[in-house]
Amino acid sequence: MTLADQLAATRQAFEKKTPAEITEQMHRATEELRNSRILDHVLKKGERAPEFALPDTNGVLVSSADLLRKGPLVVSFFRGKW
Repeated sequence: MTLADQLAATRQAFEKKTPAEITEQMHRATEELRNSRILDHVLKKGERAPEFALPDTNGVLVSSADLLRKGPLVVSFFRGKW
């Protein structure tokens, strides 16, 4: 199963158990983002991200350059501390 297939299955399962008004709101928000042309400004597949420094979960500033010296880097953003 490809990643696209897995994501589609996850989306379908989520939408089955989520109230329709919530999924409709999420679809509207997604469409608003698309219409804002934000996708014109994101990195494309194969492009390199610029160097950056961000706080980790403990508030300590971490440099992407420092991490890349140790090996491949995956950046994950999460909303809030719930």
